[in-house]
Amino acid sequence: MTTTPPRSSAAPVLRLSLVYGASLFAAIAVVGSVVGALVSELPGLLSALIGAGMGFVFLAVTAVSILLADRITKGDLLSPVFFALVLGAWLLKFVVFLVLVFTLREASFIDPVVLFVTLVIAVLGGLVTDLVAVSRGRVPYVSDITLPGSSER
Repeated sequence: MTTTPPRSSAAPVLRLSLVYGASLFAAIAVVGSVVGALVSELPGLLSALIGAGMGFVFLAVTAVSILLADRITKGDLLSPVFFALVLGAWLLKFVVFLVLVFTLREASFIDPVVLFVTLVIAVLGGLVTDLVAVSRGRVPYVSDITLPGSSER
């Protein structure tokens, strides 16, 4: 008889955050690219698309790293492997951000103001989507435990 490994009750909230984030960043990419194109033509359009893409990638890396760490550790949220995977993803995200900032700073096809504004809107929007996903997610106050005497199904 095989039993399924325990899953964290936060997984549905993280998936919901990814869905909300993808929808928001698609809207930011469309609106930002139109506004960016009106402000500074092709460099503004490209800057808005890059800013929205960076925002979504950074939101997705956090959620996916937690989901992946949860799957690898089989629901053991206190495992050092869980923390290593999540912290490693955050450090990777930070390094990628720094590399992109220093690489794109001197690029001729970028409007730095449009990129900055789009990236700030994307980060704030990502925080709002996480907040909405957590507030709408149905997570019980007490979860992920097995009571003594309860039968496993």
